[in-house]
Amino acid sequence: MVGSGSPEIQSAGISSSDDDEDSTAGVDYLRRRLKRLISRHDSLEEEAAYFPWMHSHNQSSSGLLLFKLAFQSIGVVYGDLGTSPLYVFSSTFTGGHIPNPEKDIVGALSLILYTLLLIPLCKYVLVVLRANDNGEGGTFALYSLISRYAKISVVHPTDRQLSTYKLQVPSKELERALWIKEKLENSGLLKNLLLLITLIGTCMIIGDGTLTPAISVLSAISGLKVAVPTMDQNVVVIVSIVVLVILFSLQRFGTSKVAFLFAPALLLWFLTIGVIGLYNLSRGDMRVFQALNPWHIYLYFKRNGKVAWISLGGIVLCITGTEAMFADLGHFSVKSIQIAFTTVVLPCLLLAYGGQASYLIRNPEHVGEAFYKSIPGPIFWPVFVIATMAAVIASQAMISASFSVMKMAESMGCFPRVHILHTSKRFPGQIYIPEINWLIMILTVALTAGFKDTTQLGNAYGIAVVATMCVTTSLVTLIMLMIWQINVLVALGFFLLFGTIELAYLSSVLFKVTEGGWVPLVLAAGLLFVMYIWHYGTKMKHKYEVRHKLPMDWISQLGSNLGTVRVAGLGLVYNELVHGVPGIFHRFITYLPAIHSVLVFVCIRYVPVATVPRDERIVVRRIGPKSYHMYRCIVRYGYRDMRTETAWLFEQLLVECLENFIRREAREEALERAENAAAAANNESLCTPLLLRRVESGEFEEDLMVADNDEEAGSSVSEDDSLALLRKCRETGIVYLLGHGDVRARKDSFFLKKLVINYFYAFLRRNCKQRAETLNIPPGQLLRIGMTYFV
Repeated sequence: MVGSGSPEIQSAGISSSDDDEDSTAGVDYLRRRLKRLISRHDSLEEEAAYFPWMHSHNQSSSGLLLFKLAFQSIGVVYGDLGTSPLYVFSSTFTGGHIPNPEKDIVGALSLILYTLLLIPLCKYVLVVLRANDNGEGGTFALYSLISRYAKISVVHPTDRQLSTYKLQVPSKELERALWIKEKLENSGLLKNLLLLITLIGTCMIIGDGTLTPAISVLSAISGLKVAVPTMDQNVVVIVSIVVLVILFSLQRFGTSKVAFLFAPALLLWFLTIGVIGLYNLSRGDMRVFQALNPWHIYLYFKRNGKVAWISLGGIVLCITGTEAMFADLGHFSVKSIQIAFTTVVLPCLLLAYGGQASYLIRNPEHVGEAFYKSIPGPIFWPVFVIATMAAVIASQAMISASFSVMKMAESMGCFPRVHILHTSKRFPGQIYIPEINWLIMILTVALTAGFKDTTQLGNAYGIAVVATMCVTTSLVTLIMLMIWQINVLVALGFFLLFGTIELAYLSSVLFKVTEGGWVPLVLAAGLLFVMYIWHYGTKMKHKYEVRHKLPMDWISQLGSNLGTVRVAGLGLVYNELVHGVPGIFHRFITYLPAIHSVLVFVCIRYVPVATVPRDERIVVRRIGPKSYHMYRCIVRYGYRDMRTETAWLFEQLLVECLENFIRREAREEALERAENAAAAANNESLCTPLLLRRVESGEFEEDLMVADNDEEAGSSVSEDDSLALLRKCRETGIVYLLGHGDVRARKDSFFLKKLVINYFYAFLRRNCKQRAETLNIPPGQLLRIGMTYFV
């Protein structure tokens, strides 16, 4: 921004010397800059201005902070992965019978060990964590990276100026990357396929959040049957349901009040299972260490054939929760998650599974209750309490993750608006969605009561886990080829290695569709239907608004009074357009006897980045001549940003931004007049330094207040007049003008489109949260105008 003492003027090489060359260069520089800044057409590209909302604070990356984050990540990221030893062996050898205990247990343990080393360690820790979106992870982060690079979603040019929008490409562009980019940009089918894959991954994460509480809590409470063998399974189920109901009922209070217990409790859990595993290894048969030789995996499949392949559905449960390492990356850092996994989580899990295998070689009949049976008697009840706490924490983490995923889906226009409550003032990422919470609770309780054991729940769980991993593998491979631009053989090697492993596991769990595996498929299909219908309807409505926006010529013909009476007050017209005047404005000025003296067209926009820095969030520009007193304000958020500001705070910040814009605009016009005066002078080399000094000091502006016959009518409105009117309107009151639209398919539309728009999408719009509530608009300041959109 050019102003008094502007570094941009200083850096142009302009001084007080009489050097003609320097002076001419100064005039040329000023002319070029003013030409770039001063524009009269309706665009945000030249007149955009950013205004700070709040100060952002960057955390230090010191070693102490790194280890603190690593410690905290244990309680948030690894709860689901850490509770897997409760049910892996019982889900692998269903029926409680092992034909060849010594060899089969060694083979299964070898599969578990190398699955842990390949998927969580090699794939996620070493590769996938690098595919983050400015520190954010998850399926939407991968989609955001791809869509920004290939311009899949609609992005305004000013969005690319965001500091979080830029892509760090490590190598020069290759023909292969450009070819993939062009294919994605020019193919509607590929764009829809990419969105579909992303939505499938999102749906599976929600399924994971539904199944985790059921299987984790039921597995932990099943320890009661070990302590009291005569206890009926129905009692275990009832106790589990009570724990689940209490867990979901406490969600509305948020996790911040008890989150400080998560990391110590999970660390205690990992140390406990590690010590128990070490104890069983020391007392068991040393032949269990043969599992370190992967040859036993081949022997396991050769010996058992189809039975071994079916058992993969239980083996895969050892990596449940692995996706959380990437999905929860935004709360921590890559290094902290890597340190926690390699120093605590992985060693303790290897010891836990090794210890259980060692115990089962001596007691194969206990395979159905391997974890609790392997606990030394004197510490059984303390371990039971710790296991229950770990299961509840793991469930809590996945429920919170489901809330975050739903919020991101809503931000990207892929899920109906829901009621989002912020449960923490310190941590804006901690949210609570009542509708989703109770829906997940009903499903979780129904699954627990219906299946009653972990075997069929494990079958359902495995499909959700592996399907999400397959989506991640596909998207990361695309990022490797298009954005990282690494050797094609390396990218294909990554895809073939991990894709083959995950497809093998997926084929096994899909074999058990009739034995519980149908649950995540039905859940995913229902969620996918809702998401795609909402996305399609929203996209069609936006296309209608773009096609029917009002031309500026029509606005200009109305004059500065807009064809009606202008009364004191500030009107905020909410719309979804970044260009032009929305069609709903025609209905406002047609049916209202008066319109406010200052009008601001506000567009709440989500851009395909994780977060928008708060000092880059607002973009303001003027619409039409000054005498119209019309502005456009675009408020931008990322898919992880939370809209926590109240209506009063938003109004205050908006007025401040408008005032700053008016001042900046006045200074730029003064510079433009100074440049014109300098260019008209007979001796530019002598007058330029003097002009610049007088402009910088503010003395020249008063000398140039003569009328310059500007093209726009009403351009003589001064800065003081505009600021005074804005303040007066703010004191008079602010009214929110919002269109209330009914979306209908055109009469000539085909039958399927009419069915989707007129019934399914209309049903979702009627039952979702009202837009006024989402925007935090006070009911007493709201004015609605109805409109029908024929898409």
